[in-house]
Parts: sequence; structure tokens; C-alpha cells
Amino acid sequence: MKIMGQLIESYLIAFVGGYLFYLLHWPLPWILGPMSVMILWKTATKRSLVSNSILTNAGLCLLGIYFGQSFTKATFTTVTPFIIPFLLLTLLLITLSVINSIFVTKYIKVDPVTSVLGSIPGGLSEMVAAGESLKANTSMVVVFQTIRLLTVVFLVPFIVIHLFVSNSADMVQTVGRQGSTDVWRYAFYIPGIVLAWMLRYKLPAAFVVAPLFTTAILGISGVDLAIFPSWVVVAAQLTVGANMGTKITVDDLKLGGKYSGIYFGLTILLILLSFGMGYLFAVLTPLSLSTAILSFAPGGLVEMVLTANVIGADPAVVSSLQFIRLLFIILFVPSILKWFFNKKRSKLQT
Repeated sequence: MKIMGQLIESYLIAFVGGYLFYLLHWPLPWILGPMSVMILWKTATKRSLVSNSILTNAGLCLLGIYFGQSFTKATFTTVTPFIIPFLLLTLLLITLSVINSIFVTKYIKVDPVTSVLGSIPGGLSEMVAAGESLKANTSMVVVFQTIRLLTVVFLVPFIVIHLFVSNSADMVQTVGRQGSTDVWRYAFYIPGIVLAWMLRYKLPAAFVVAPLFTTAILGISGVDLAIFPSWVVVAAQLTVGANMGTKITVDDLKLGGKYSGIYFGLTILLILLSFGMGYLFAVLTPLSLSTAILSFAPGGLVEMVLTANVIGADPAVVSSLQFIRLLFIILFVPSILKWFFNKKRSKLQT
């Protein structure tokens, strides 16, 4: 009963936060609102809030399906020729991030391994795992990655929406989908959800990616898919925001002490660099500037695709390139960093 009470309290606080952000016409209200208010509530009351993994994963699956409905045959023909230049620019962005994070260690008492893993635009759990194998300070990696996550999730949607939409308040929650209203057609989404469950330990962001691409394939194949009512999409976002809100506390950020401001600055620099890469990518390709920038933005796949929906960018292209970026970072970057730092240590020992 205690856990159930905490769960009800958590989702009520999350709903209040989402609705408040919605009334204020702030970006991504049903994700950022729950997260913000839950963090403030925990800080003010010292109460514990919890989320439900089943609800969170269900919300991610629904959003993956929602994103997958944006795909057309043109999406794949558009993205495929640009994968190599996109990866090259992504590698350049990561390299600059590594250089910056190593540079600041000359002036602060943080070792280079911890600094790099704490500021690189990758998955938090993957960077912590890499930190353990490289003997980094994993608690600081968590803190610095949390600072990066919060900064990107809050700033990028706000900047992009106000940069590309003259009246962003009128644009929020106006994006719809076309499809069938037949209830039985929801069964087409079951294989993607089952696939997500099967690949949950093997595929990054499996609960988003697997439903997304199975839905995309079905839609491109000509299957008449069912559409979700808008309240379902809102509820899905709320579960994701609530889950983020339970995992982050102000106390975590305090652990970083005086270095929190430095890694906040590194994140701002990373955002500016990603915007620059996005601009260059837009110059080199036929993609719109908004689509290119969101494809490079070092934020979560869900948040960036939802932002693409709001500003009229191509959510299918953004989701495809964001997933490629995420996959590249998770699969290759930890191994490259291990090789780099181990080689550096062996040179110092000799």
C-alpha cells in the first residue's frame, strides 16, 4: 500500500507539472513539466517519488509507434546518402567534446577519464559502465552526465522552438496523424512491442526504436494503421517525464560542487558545436536547417523527435539520424576511449 501511495502521488505530481507547463505554453510540457515539478517537490518536501517501469516502457513504446507513423518511402531514400557525412560530422563533434573535457582537467581536480565520460554525448548507463572498466570516478560521471542531460533537455527544445517558430505557443500539441479508426488495427503494433521486449538488453533505446521501425515498415508497406487519440500521446510523454523526474535530484547536482558550473559550460559549448554541425550538414544536404540541427542535437531521441513535431521539421529523418548517432556512440565510443586511455597509461608507465 505504501508503494501504491507513492506511485499515485508521483503521477499526480507529474500530471500537475505537465498541465502547468501546458498552460504556460512551454516546450515539451508533458515531459519537462513532470520532470521539473517532481524534482522541485522532492527537494522541498524530502519525500520519495517512484515511477513504474511497465508504465514507462509502455509510454516509450507508444511514442516509438507514434514516431514511426511519420515515416514514408522517401524517408529512407533521403537519409541513406547522408549517413557517411553524418557519421563523420558526429565523430568530429565527439572529438571536440573529448578535447574540451580533457582541457578543463588542467585547471580542476578531475581526472581526464572521468571528465570525458561525464561530458560526452552518450547514454548515461553506458558511460558509467565504461567508467567502471576504466577506473573513473563513476559517481562524478553520473553527476556530470546528469548536468549534461538536464541542460540539453531543457535548453535545446526551448532554443530550437523559438528559433524556428514565430509563435511556438500556437504550435504545441497541434501535430496530428492520419490513419484508420478501426480498433482491431491496433493489433498491428503488437509485434513491435514484443520485439522491443526481446531486444531490451541488446538494442539501445529498444522500447522506442523497435516499435518505431516496425511501424515505419508497416506504414511504408501500405498497411492502414490505427491512430492514437491525442490523450494517449500525452499520457505516454507524461510517463517518460515522470520516470526522469524520479531519477534526478538536486542533491545529485550538489555532489558536483563547484565543478557543476564548469560541466554546465561544457554542455553549452557542446550544444553550440552541435548547432554548428547541424548548420554545416544543412548546407551540404537538401535537409532543412531545423531537421539538420535536431539530428545533431546531443539530447534524447524522444525529446528531439517531439521537438521536430512541434516546429514542423521532419521527425522521421530526425529519429533515424538520432538513432544512428546513439548507436554509433554506444557501440564504438566506449571501446575507442578505452583504447585511447589505456594506451596513454601504458606510455606513462614506460
